[in-house]
Amino acid sequence: MTRGADRSAVVDGPAAALPKPRPHVLSLAPFALAERTVAPHLRAIHLAQNENATPPGKAALAVMQAALAAVNRYPEADAATLREAIAAAENLPAGRIVCGAGSMELLALLAQGYLGPDDEVVISDYGYVFFRTVAELVGARVVLAPERNFRTDIDAMLARVGPRTRMLFLANPNNPTGSLLSRTELHSLRASLRSDIMLVIDAAYAEYVTEPDYEAGAALVDADANTVMMRTFSKVHGLAGLRVGWGYFPPAIADVVNRLRHPNNVGSIAIAAAAAAIADRAHVAAVRAANADLRTWFSRELRQIGLAPCESHGNFVLLPFTSGGDAAAAKDFLKSRGILIRPMTAYGLDRCLRITLGTRDELVAVLDALRLGAAGTESS
Repeated sequence: MTRGADRSAVVDGPAAALPKPRPHVLSLAPFALAERTVAPHLRAIHLAQNENATPPGKAALAVMQAALAAVNRYPEADAATLREAIAAAENLPAGRIVCGAGSMELLALLAQGYLGPDDEVVISDYGYVFFRTVAELVGARVVLAPERNFRTDIDAMLARVGPRTRMLFLANPNNPTGSLLSRTELHSLRASLRSDIMLVIDAAYAEYVTEPDYEAGAALVDADANTVMMRTFSKVHGLAGLRVGWGYFPPAIADVVNRLRHPNNVGSIAIAAAAAAIADRAHVAAVRAANADLRTWFSRELRQIGLAPCESHGNFVLLPFTSGGDAAAAKDFLKSRGILIRPMTAYGLDRCLRITLGTRDELVAVLDALRLGAAGTESS
């Protein structure tokens, strides 16, 4: 072809062939995003993504401002400053900590490193939906285990384990149900799994737990060569917009994840802010206590309306309705008043809505709307 010639014939001609993705890719459904907009005349109340309504602590805010001056430089390739801060705060060896662009990236890297089309993963029926996504991205088969009263059933999960099972995903506390497995239950699950099955514990909401018989998972990682624990800075630390998480791994698994991880995957501002946030234990404790009080109050108020929220150990409440139609009507009515919450249809929970614990004023608005909606239903 000569310089300046029309290239459209080459692109659009009969010999042109579109690039073909791997066969399973086109069967993947796009990840369902939360609604973000309401009618222009309304002030949006965002209670759909389990964000922390409390801003980051003063220490994190201060270092973010200072870090802006160096954004012309690439961040540390291995987030060493942040790994050392996590190690000091959690009493863990820094060499076994890997940081990611949110814990979602680390979950995807685990699937990429250890799963393929011939493999199966076991997930609780209402377990975090992104577990299914990362498995399906690499062509692995997802096997769902039924829950009992919106709670992970260990026996049901173990019953779904088969010869092709390579990984078991568990969120504890679980999103979206808010349920919790005790330390004893967690250790029992690991002890009952084959040694070649990786147990992936996602403890994104660990800092919100107030129960004494709880373990995020680090002890199991120390005791077993095939268990990992994921954590995040998006929840209690209030850094969701920076996209930074971390995982604690046995050395061999950390090595695999680091081989797959993109260098400089965590930005410099995120590294600085997260390092300051995890060291600010007083701020974490204050947010935990305030969240527990708000959760207790909000759940009690919902029950007084005649609703039955599930017991939660996170910064959200799962609210079942009598039918899918009632849940959809409640969602639409809340949105008409500027309140955005999350429907649970992706989990097959059509009759449930998940409500993030925002500020007290925001939750008062939710309660007022639910009371008004209930009164309208009764009078119609």
